[in-house]
Amino acid sequence: MRREIIKIDEERCDGCGLCVPACAEGAIQVIDGKAKLVGEVYCDGLGACLGECPQGALTIETREADAFDEGAVEKHLESFLEEKTTPDWEPKSKTPACDFTCPGSASQVLQRQGTSPSAAAEETGAIATQLGQWPVQLHLVPVNAPYFQDADLLIAADCVPFAYGDFHRKFLKGRALVVGCPKLDDMEAYRRKLSEIFRQNDIRMVEVAHMEVPCCFGLVQLVQAALRDSGKEIPLVLTKVGIRGEILERSQAATATS
Repeated sequence: MRREIIKIDEERCDGCGLCVPACAEGAIQVIDGKAKLVGEVYCDGLGACLGECPQGALTIETREADAFDEGAVEKHLESFLEEKTTPDWEPKSKTPACDFTCPGSASQVLQRQGTSPSAAAEETGAIATQLGQWPVQLHLVPVNAPYFQDADLLIAADCVPFAYGDFHRKFLKGRALVVGCPKLDDMEAYRRKLSEIFRQNDIRMVEVAHMEVPCCFGLVQLVQAALRDSGKEIPLVLTKVGIRGEILERSQAATATS
């Protein structure tokens, strides 16, 4: 079929590798010092990697190419996770000083509002928050934060609260929360940190809320890998949210540790 797909100018490419993490589908790898398209079926042609190349070696062209295959992408990404080992968690790069000194990053347990979201809306037009902790970003939460102990844990992709209008009542009420982006964040660091959160706390269940777009499925694979690494058997629920704000699928996932 004729479609848009990435084109790599090897003469311009200096092998810096910045384009590799920018491709959430794993379509690009550095081989023999040059960026290569490792499979046409993995490239969605959307060009998320274009702005990451300092040499301007990446462009989008229209040509005959194999169709983009979401199922092949999922298997491709899963193979990456299975090949990695998981030592005790530590960040790959130096943690910014503000993570330790900024008051906005201090761990807090919040008092949830007693009024239900629906009642608050009827009285004031506002919806009461169900957030019970701070911070929520996976990079910032302490591994042994008190709100993880005996918790129902929600792991949400960054875009889910924006897409799903009733996020606080449907997903967040009564739960601990961490959020992250499988496309833009450091997935291997997240995997190590999540495995330690699972290992060091008695978590009752985990729900992963992710978007329907292919790159967001990486969050599911990340959590499954972290559960295996932790050696814990924790019930896992997977919920897929559509970009139009509807729940497309909700299922109980296997929690095998091997």
